[in-house]
Amino acid sequence: MSLHAIAEDFAPDWAAIAVVILGVTAFSVGQGLTYPLIALVMEGRGVSSTLSGLNAAVFAAGLATSTLMIGKLTALLRGDRLIVAGLVGASASLAAFAAFDELWLWFVARFTLGFSTSIIFTMSEAWLNTACPDRLRGRVSGAYGAGMCAGFAAGPLAIPLVGTEDGFAFALIAVYVAFVAFVTVMLGRFARTRPEAASARGLIAFARTAPLLLLMVLAFGYSDIAAISTIPLYFVERGYSENFAALVVSMVALPTAIAQPLVGWLLDRSSRKLVAVSSAALCGTSFMALPFLSNQAPLLLAVSLLGAASFSLYTCALTLLGDKFRGGLLVSGAAAYALIYAIGSAAGSSSTGLIMDWALDAAPILTGVMMLGFAAIFAIGLRDQPARG
Repeated sequence: MSLHAIAEDFAPDWAAIAVVILGVTAFSVGQGLTYPLIALVMEGRGVSSTLSGLNAAVFAAGLATSTLMIGKLTALLRGDRLIVAGLVGASASLAAFAAFDELWLWFVARFTLGFSTSIIFTMSEAWLNTACPDRLRGRVSGAYGAGMCAGFAAGPLAIPLVGTEDGFAFALIAVYVAFVAFVTVMLGRFARTRPEAASARGLIAFARTAPLLLLMVLAFGYSDIAAISTIPLYFVERGYSENFAALVVSMVALPTAIAQPLVGWLLDRSSRKLVAVSSAALCGTSFMALPFLSNQAPLLLAVSLLGAASFSLYTCALTLLGDKFRGGLLVSGAAAYALIYAIGSAAGSSSTGLIMDWALDAAPILTGVMMLGFAAIFAIGLRDQPARG
């Protein structure tokens, strides 16, 4: 298993690439529906905000636990089968939400859902990079990011159709995710590559070898959660309507999905360092512009740019992961990404809220300054990547 790998040119495993992108896109639709659905159902049943927040924290604990166990998990089960096991686990968790009303069982199911979700995304990202030659890596990563964003954005739109009563929605999503698992098994039979087992102590080895890549994911996690959770509240506090705040969330998600294939093309055809630095700088500048804009059209444009630029950092990080690593450390790197994203998003949601209570406009300005700082670090620390043909 190599640490830094030389860029290779081989025929892409299109079957594996299709399995990963289609599977993650389909699963993201279910996840995008599940997140708000759980919160709405718990609120409708009179569950306190404190317990609802703890339930969300249990999901994060499941993500972290799975990430830390990735070495043992990949030693027990082959990577592609581990993805299917994660999908089955997620389906079973959602079925538990539909079948039981006991709150403690919802905590167990939420932990299991987080555990399974981490497996799905970690192994999918490792498999994607294993199946893809370097000359196409940016474009494939862009397509993967676009599918994920589109899935998460489309999921909540189904809530008015499925409702929040009687557990029907959870049962429907459970069947849907089980179907995704079945399709993954069937399509995976045509793939010629498989994600490898994670390296022993791979998370530590990866962190020592690629701290800048982890910093890139940390920056994404921090800015991403600020864009989708804190900024809508910021606009409400500034006096805009709740409908406008909801529109802000859509204007973060949809342009982000549309932009990722273009970002992937740039990663394959120009300097990957330049794309990463530009993404962080554009994100920071867009955040800092918000307090100085008042008309809705320029505000929506700024929000669209900061959302697309923020997620572009993850597309860059995913591309650079496959560019530099192979084998078990590729899997460990994907797991480290999941863990560091959770840390970044937790820091972003807590700190920006506190800053906004102190001074309303300070939240986007300080977030922007931080992102510009990240851009400077990337400009100094990243090795330049030559243009590709």
